[in-house]
Amino acid sequence: MKTHILTLTLSFIFCLTARAELKWEQTAVELHPARGDKQAIGHFKYQNAGKTPVHFKSVHASCGCTAAQSQKDQVGPGEKGEITATFNIGDRTGTQIKTVTVETDEAANQKTVLTLKAIIPQELEISPTFVFWKQGEKPDPKTITVHAGKDFSVKNIKVTSSSPDFQTKVQETGAGQFKVDVHPNETNRLLASTLTIQSENSPKTFYATARITTAPTAPGAPAIQKAPGAPGAPGAPGAPVGPTAPARPPAPTGQTH
Repeated sequence: MKTHILTLTLSFIFCLTARAELKWEQTAVELHPARGDKQAIGHFKYQNAGKTPVHFKSVHASCGCTAAQSQKDQVGPGEKGEITATFNIGDRTGTQIKTVTVETDEAANQKTVLTLKAIIPQELEISPTFVFWKQGEKPDPKTITVHAGKDFSVKNIKVTSSSPDFQTKVQETGAGQFKVDVHPNETNRLLASTLTIQSENSPKTFYATARITTAPTAPGAPAIQKAPGAPGAPGAPGAPVGPTAPARPPAPTGQTH
């Protein structure tokens, strides 16, 4: 009996020590691509700390702008490797977060999510990105402020409206700073325009929106009280007769409703 128990115990210990296990140096990386970089590449290194091989079943990125690749399909005991995640920057700016899901045949941890965070320099900072007028409002100009981001030098910008119903005027207010006045030709009808903003000698495009919106509905006015005896007034001939609502008792003193 003791021999049987000892055999089971040794078998259990052997199974624990013989399992496959990937140890990741890190599962999240933060990248700071330089101005003009077209890609941001993250490297996620690992090692098989187990006693049996690890097989990769799949490696999937969270979006089409990111490609993920494994160096090998199988990792033997003690072997090292890495997953490479390549993020195509394109016109994107600011903080971008992408993930890669890795699926293996490990018994304990079959799926691992790797996170790539890329902080892309923003060439232009725009505030606000949305200006609007209420329908019927006086069509006075409203201002959008544009200034160059950190480590960027911008001497001129171009602003184009997608609709001829909105006009724009650009004025430089300082080194790398600009004021964009936007005004509609009219506000009597609902209108909208996308404002395209570009700095000179740069392929990147930024956007703002101008819109004429519906004026808010006025709160419901109280019902007009008709004089007693007037047509339709309570008690008048022909007025509908219905049950009389009981009088509401006065609220106790000191209570607030």
